Amino acid sequence: MERRTFIKLASLTSMGGLIKQGTLQAQTRKIIQVTNAFEHDHIPKKLTFNPSKLKGLSQILITSHLDNNYGGSVKALNVIRKKLNEVRKDKNSPPYVYNDLKREHLLRTGSVVNHELYFDNLGGNGKTSGTAQKLISQAYGSFDAWEEEFRKIAHGLAGGPGWVTLGYNHQLEILENYWSNDHMHGIFATTPLLVMDMYEHSYHIDYGAAASKYIDAFFVNINWEVVNQRMETLSY
Repeated sequence: MERRTFIKLASLTSMGGLIKQGTLQAQTRKIIQVTNAFEHDHIPKKLTFNPSKLKGLSQILITSHLDNNYGGSVKALNVIRKKLNEVRKDKNSPPYVYNDLKREHLLRTGSVVNHELYFDNLGGNGKTSGTAQKLISQAYGSFDAWEEEFRKIAHGLAGGPGWVTLGYNHQLEILENYWSNDHMHGIFATTPLLVMDMYEHSYHIDYGAAASKYIDAFFVNINWEVVNQRMETLSY
């Protein structure tokens, strides 16, 4: 039996056990609702935690990150959508002008989505349990082995831009960590489960160039309940 098949079966067993214990509710398929792609305005999300309560990450840092970096990307994304709507209606506008906007559209979309996932998985006590601990341990042999690799990727990105993401790849049927150099390095067919911002703006106010201290602080503040919820809504 292939390793990934074994892991998937083990995950199914684990998830089935949780369902029997009544810790998961039956999932129903939802019919998605969409708005006009060109006229849609994205509304910034609010923090789900009190930024003054984090350990090792100051309120000043989190507020600046939220308002300036994430907030700036939301504003830019909304402007770009409106500009795309204008340019597409201009029959004299060459395709490369439109594609320049689409590139920026992709960049800003990645920034908005990654930041929202990042902030949402902060605000916890850093103690893992339940679904996340079980599935990560199954995929990596041990939880410590997973954490070691996640931290290694983060340290490798120190001093430059990038993201570290734990995700489940539905096409490859594997749970693993991914490296991203910028907002446009999306992971195909993958649901992000834990996202870490390694851009310098995420730690420079508190730690300067000492990225390792930020990495430690990030792990102390992970909200593993959010990660559990993300895992439990996966389509296995």
